[in-house]
Amino acid sequence: MSNDLSPLPLRHRPARRLTQLMVGLIAFGASVALLVQSGLGNMPWDVFHQGLSKVTGLSLGVIIIIVGAAVLLLWLPLRQRPGIGTVSNVIVLGLATDATLFVLPAAQHIAIRIGYLVAGVLLCGLASGLYIGARLGPGPRDGLMTGLAARGLSIRFARTGIEVAVVAIGFLLGGTLGVGTVVFALTIGPIVHLMLPWFTIGGPSAQRPEERPDVVDKQPGLLEGREMPAPGHVGPADDPVTPLHNGARRDQLGLAREHGDAGGHVDANPRGQA
Repeated sequence: MSNDLSPLPLRHRPARRLTQLMVGLIAFGASVALLVQSGLGNMPWDVFHQGLSKVTGLSLGVIIIIVGAAVLLLWLPLRQRPGIGTVSNVIVLGLATDATLFVLPAAQHIAIRIGYLVAGVLLCGLASGLYIGARLGPGPRDGLMTGLAARGLSIRFARTGIEVAVVAIGFLLGGTLGVGTVVFALTIGPIVHLMLPWFTIGGPSAQRPEERPDVVDKQPGLLEGREMPAPGHVGPADDPVTPLHNGARRDQLGLAREHGDAGGHVDANPRGQA
């Protein structure tokens, strides 16, 4: 797997990447709902989202969409360019969160709540690998972090500063901060690290030649599993002087003379292959 996670043009494997993106975002929304329903602590940004939800009376998913759109506006002075994955993140994540909260039963027993927590963290790691690996643009919150880093702040300082701020404000507004938040913070990085090699889409240069449309168009023989000669190259089948196999060549010449070919010409491609 390449370490490059920068966005790729949409024309590169669009069906696979768009499907992977949507599955990843839906799964991420479900993981948010699992952590919220566990009641043991939310992801850092969701402490903030839940606090705003309690204050405004709006659903958690709607708040996620509103905050995502507001954060996206902060990209403008940072000169960040959103991708289709960025816009999809704003919309799909909130809708998937509300849909999962609607069908997910509330957990009362501590064992079920711990199960929700573990499932939420693992699912979030899987979902992150899927949507990040699709390479269709970062989420709005990640883009804010990388945009600040591009202006001179270290990635670590930018991420830590942003998440500490949103957790503190969210907690003051009534968001759930607890052991689940700590567990998430300590484990999500290693889980995503394990998932990314499975789902990261390589660029065109990472593909085999027969999988690359630009190469196949220029060398049609690759579609048939045959290597095309370089321009100007005279191969054994094109050179009547150079024998492919000495015995086979003599047999072909003998057959040609029997059929009255006075010039001794032999069809180097007797089966009519292209």
